[in-house]
Amino acid sequence: MVHRMTTATIDDETALRSLIGEPTPLTCAKITDRITLPMRPFIERSPFLCLATSDEAGNCDVSPRGDPAGFVRILDDRTVLIPERPGNRLADSLRNILRNPHVGIVFVIPGVGDTLRIRGRATLTTDASLLAPSAVDGKAPRLGILVDIDAAYTHCSKAFLRSAFWDHSAFMRRDELPSAGEILRSLHGESFDADAYDRERAERYARRIGFY
Repeated sequence: MVHRMTTATIDDETALRSLIGEPTPLTCAKITDRITLPMRPFIERSPFLCLATSDEAGNCDVSPRGDPAGFVRILDDRTVLIPERPGNRLADSLRNILRNPHVGIVFVIPGVGDTLRIRGRATLTTDASLLAPSAVDGKAPRLGILVDIDAAYTHCSKAFLRSAFWDHSAFMRRDELPSAGEILRSLHGESFDADAYDRERAERYARRIGFY
């Protein structure tokens, strides 16, 4: 494949492997098709994950999901349930799953560099008996994502160490970046009231409106 920015591209796995080498046998051996007992805490203690999906044409999306730690429930060693909370209704992940069930998940625990990765096949469910234990603030989700696991393994902390992700001295204040309202104004023109949008959103979030 020729890219518009360069001709120095890699187009097959043979070329890739000649550059980066092969994984060690121990690395390959850590991949399993189920959640083992030592893996469970990486799900049970995680308040945040990233869910990767794609449609039938390969168009990809990565969506964050967050809730109190343990919000993803382990139903058995081959199945987890992710509750679907109210969002912006674009439903990118959900629509992708309807077209292509294959998903990838990374579970993150604050302050911890190691993560747990899962690949599997997702199904959308409205089963009230399955969803009831996922209630927060007395509100059970109306929809959930069941994931049948194909592969599970822990991922090392190099990315977090390189980025100093958990280093408080590297944390940035939100006001150092454009606000959501300012970004919308750049799309819709100066007539868009960015300050009002940001103020109203902050008020909704402070009152947790639309969280559950």
